[in-house]
Amino acid sequence: MGTPKALLYDGQGRSFLERSLAVLREGGCDDVRVVLGAEAERAAGILRGRAGVVVAEDWAEGMGASLRAGLAAAAETDAACVLVSLVDLPDVGPQVVERLLAKSGAEEQSIARASYDGVPGHPVLLGRAHWAGVADSARGDRGARDYLRDHPPLVVECGDLATGRDVDTPEELP
Repeated sequence: MGTPKALLYDGQGRSFLERSLAVLREGGCDDVRVVLGAEAERAAGILRGRAGVVVAEDWAEGMGASLRAGLAAAAETDAACVLVSLVDLPDVGPQVVERLLAKSGAEEQSIARASYDGVPGHPVLLGRAHWAGVADSARGDRGARDYLRDHPPLVVECGDLATGRDVDTPEELP
């Protein structure tokens, strides 16, 4: 993309980072922590203190590094679960977050993920009981994929709300 996705802007002049923060808050997430990597200081400036910032120093390794950093930060809280989302999901709105939180139980043993017309996607809800296992398996750009394969999550269909497609090229920008 030529720049970190958090620094991209949608067709309404709002950064992907600001949009994602609004989706999580409006969807029911009270305590939002944003994991940043490349150009973390610049991205943190966009947030202007509206969310906690966690910097994944080893961000170049891939999304696994970001997931591990986020889970380590969450472990310092009394949270029962975390909702892991990505910044590059332009059509995933608060309704997806609301549905996933409502259907999952959002407890320490919970593990759930959104699905779009049967295709697994994000966000993913991870109860505290799963954090260590997810962190151990999160390597490179695989994130929690291997852990979720071995520990099947509750699948929450959201295809009626969004496509769940991420943006990977400039041509896909909204």
